[in-house]
Amino acid sequence: MKKLFFCLFLLTTTVAFLQAQENTTPKLWTTADRQYTLDNMKRTRDELVKETQNLTPAQWAFHESADRWSIGEIVEHLALWEIIWNREISIGVRNKPTPELNASSRPDSYYNEFIMEDAKHNASDYTKPTGFVEGKNNLAFFLRNHAINLAFVETTQADLRAHFEFTGTPNPRNMHQVLIFQWGHVDRHLRQIRKVKTHPNYPK
Repeated sequence: MKKLFFCLFLLTTTVAFLQAQENTTPKLWTTADRQYTLDNMKRTRDELVKETQNLTPAQWAFHESADRWSIGEIVEHLALWEIIWNREISIGVRNKPTPELNASSRPDSYYNEFIMEDAKHNASDYTKPTGFVEGKNNLAFFLRNHAINLAFVETTQADLRAHFEFTGTPNPRNMHQVLIFQWGHVDRHLRQIRKVKTHPNYPK
C-alpha cells in the first residue's frame, strides 16, 4: 500500500511539475504580435467597409472587362478566403507545436512583400467568386466570417509562432505568418477595388 501511495504521489508531482513548466515557458507569439495582427485585421476590415458600404447595385456589379471581377465578386472572394483561413488556422493550432521549424521559416517580411507584390496571382477554383451573392450581401458575408477570425486572434492562448502548417515545403509558415497572408490578402484586393473605381466607365 505504501508503494502504491508513493507511486501516486510521484505521478501527481510529476504532472504538476510538467504543467508548471509548460505554463512558465515563454511563448514565441508575443503580446505585440497579437496586437499587430489585430490592428491590421481591423484596419483592412474598416477600409473594405469604407470602400464598399455606399455602393449602388450598378457599382457593385460593374466589370472593367469580361475577364475582370466586379467589386461584388472581389468581396465574395475575400469572404470565401476567410472561411479557408479559419480552417487552416484551426487545423494548425491542433497540430503538435513544432517551434524548431522557425529555423527554416522565411521572415515575416517575405510574406508581407509576397502578398502585396504587383504580379498577378491566380485564384484557385474553389476561391473564385460565384457571382451569386448580390451586391452589399457580399460585404455582410465577409464581415460575418472575418468576425469569427478576429475573435479567435483576440482570445486564443495558442502560441501561433510555434504551430505550423503541414505543407511539406522547405520553408513552412507558422500561424502568425498565415495571419499576415489573411489581412494582407484583404490589402491586396483593396488595391484592386480602388482600381475598378477609377475606370472611366465606372458608374457614378
